[in-house]
Amino acid sequence: MGRGAGMGKKRQGPVKQAKAKGGLVRRILIWLFVIVIAIPVGVTAVYRFVPPPVTALMLIRLVEGRGLDYRWRGMADISPTLAQAAIAAEDSQFCSHHGFDFAAMEKALAHNERRPRKIRGGSTISQQTAKNVFLWPDRSYVRKGLEAYFTVLTEVIWGKRRIMEVYLNVVEWGPGFYGAEAAAQHNFGHSAKRMSTFEASRLVAILPSPLKWKAVNSGAYVQRRAGTVAERVGTVRNDGLSGCVLRE
Repeated sequence: MGRGAGMGKKRQGPVKQAKAKGGLVRRILIWLFVIVIAIPVGVTAVYRFVPPPVTALMLIRLVEGRGLDYRWRGMADISPTLAQAAIAAEDSQFCSHHGFDFAAMEKALAHNERRPRKIRGGSTISQQTAKNVFLWPDRSYVRKGLEAYFTVLTEVIWGKRRIMEVYLNVVEWGPGFYGAEAAAQHNFGHSAKRMSTFEASRLVAILPSPLKWKAVNSGAYVQRRAGTVAERVGTVRNDGLSGCVLRE
């Protein structure tokens, strides 16, 4: 009798181990779901309605001693010409692509192979927004993979108008200041709502290197670039390329 009971207990060992392993797998899957899906989707959904409080880049610059001036403004309080200038300079297909402009990526890749010392980016405004809000400045494959994931989430959950609104509010426009309102006040002494085409083009022209170039008292290169952007703004308006943002 005692021997049979002992054998029964031995048989229960593998069963308990299997249950324990099954529980561990379930816990791992639950945590993966929370980390990979629930948290990113949840945060993205919240930012659909709530302004991002701060970004990783803002904190990095703050630690570097550059300060922090971040003033959120809705699209109604930002001059439409700034969105048009951003589309003209950064992403002419913004309203027609779904987060990625593969033709622009191919052109950037070909350019970078020819001129490796002068790297050109092929990221869309959607990708830049995903990077600015959710991630950190880096060129690693991990960061790029996460950027693609958050780009898809923002395209699906936010839509184009919200993506542009967030982009214009969190983008770095100089040492320690971010977004259209802070940039307009620092450079032109008035609100983003009063920004002219000339001023918007100056701001967008320095986006590749906002810590190096200046929108006011800028050099010849930035002035030429701003002039080109201003000309393209007319095309954006005439061709309705900003319709998804400004509801033309």
